[in-house]
Order: sequence, then C-alpha cells, then structure tokens
Amino acid sequence: MSSKANPKIVVLMGGPSAEREVSLSSGKECAAALVRAGFDTVELDAGPNLVEDLKRIAPDVAFNALHGRWGEDGCVQGILEWLQIPYTHSGVLASALAMDKEKTKAAFRSVGLPVMESVLAPKAEIEGSHVMAPPYVVKPVNEGSSVGVYLVQEGANSPPRLAPEMPEILMVETYAPGRELTTTVIGDRALTVTDILTDGWYDYDAKYVAGGSRHVLPADVPSEIFDTCMEYAIRAHNVLGCRGVSRTDFRWDETRGLDGLILLETNTQPGMTPTSLSPEQAQHVGISFEELVTWMIEDATCNR
Repeated sequence: MSSKANPKIVVLMGGPSAEREVSLSSGKECAAALVRAGFDTVELDAGPNLVEDLKRIAPDVAFNALHGRWGEDGCVQGILEWLQIPYTHSGVLASALAMDKEKTKAAFRSVGLPVMESVLAPKAEIEGSHVMAPPYVVKPVNEGSSVGVYLVQEGANSPPRLAPEMPEILMVETYAPGRELTTTVIGDRALTVTDILTDGWYDYDAKYVAGGSRHVLPADVPSEIFDTCMEYAIRAHNVLGCRGVSRTDFRWDETRGLDGLILLETNTQPGMTPTSLSPEQAQHVGISFEELVTWMIEDATCNR
C-alpha cells in the first residue's frame, strides 16, 4: 500500500458486467466503510474512460468492488498493473483462472480437490438433446452470482431452452445434490463455514435479495466436514494463486459423508453487500466491516 499518511482510495464499482447492480451495492457499502475508517475515498463507476478517470483521480490505492467479467477476470487488474496503482484482491492470473470454471476445475483436480464432472458444449448442441443424463446444470463458463444458470431436473424429457444472450459455448455439469456451504479466506486464514438455506434453487435473487436466503454460521455440520471445508478453501485459494479475500463454495450430500463434499468454485471478488457472506463471516470471527476493508487496503499491492 502507499506509504502516505492518508492515502487516496478509489473504489471501483458498477462496470459493464451482468453483475453491475450487485457491484454498485458492494462498492457503496465499501466506500462508506472506508470513509468511516478515515480514508480519503472516491467512488468510480468503471466505464469506457476508466484509464483517463484513474489518471485524473490519481489514487494511491484501488479498492476493487467490481464483480463478474471485466472486473473479476483479470482485465481491470491488468489496467491497474499497467498504471502501477496498488489494488485489492487477486492479481491478473488468479483472477482470470478463477473466473474460468473449467480451468478452475483443472487446477482443483491437480491438487486432489473434489469437483463434479462437466463438459463444454455448444449452445445448439445443448438445446438439441441431453448432453448428459439429467439432473445437470447448464451455466456460462465465466460468469458469477448464478447468472445464466439452468437446472435440468431428473426425468426431464427435453433439453433446456436457453436465453438468446447466453454464450455460444457453455458448461454442462452433473448436478451436485445437498447443502450449500461456503468458506471465506482472508490472507492465509479460513474464517468459518456458513450453511446457506433457501426455499429453492440458490439463484441470483436468493443471493442478493433481502430474505432470499438464510445463513447459518457456524454451519451445523459434523466437525470432519467443517474442518475439511476450511482446509479445502485454503488449498483452493493457494492453488489458484489468490490474494486478499476469496470465498470458496461447496455442495455437501450428507448421505455420503465426506465423499459427498465437492467444490463448486472460488470467488476472487466475494460480494460486499449487506446480505453478503464474507463480511458476515468476518463479523462472526470478530472482524468488523471497517476492519475488513481497512485490512484489504493495507494488503493492496501491484504484482499480485
């Protein structure tokens, strides 16, 4: 981070991704917390003039509150490296790797972390016939927050009809039944395990609409499962080369014990909204929201 006594912070938010609204909410929460923590803070909606805007603002540190493509996939990280502005969260390579779900799985497999079977297939092929036996999930390879996720139920007679805006190549993944668990890593420390309860599919609304899901933390699961989630989250963070804060999501089929625990993905830019999981986990272990964002600013560097 800058050695200045009161560094100027720019909070990058919004942007052009499908997760723009969530990012705006995250950014405003983080900016407000940074102001409360005493930082000179500027909010910036990341648009086509981002480079010029950053040069005009001349920040000492960029707090990256962008979600989804452009902000979470290495693109904005590359701009910040080029401009030599220290920034929060993961660097170019880890961000790009974690955003690509298929490459993430390859990295996980390389260190023995369990994942579901999946294939990449053209949209026309997916709509033409079942690419694999139901139940399965169809989703973009490089989006987050359950954007564009289709669940094809067991016994479905026909393949899914996909929205026109869906990418031409998609991931088809064996459906992982069970409970939704998640663990945040800050630096080299796993915080806790949250059990996410919903009345249906854990989709975009369940994640971000107030009351859409209920969070139980610490998760009421056997100690073996709890401890393994903590261990797996750190291993995932490390194999992807993540920095700062990350959050790894799991599915656990309790009928199969430890064999039923699998990794879904690792988020290098976890949500920082009022309903978000990572700030909630930090609070649970005694780290206030202001302390969390302050730590992220102090951790910010280039060459991440």
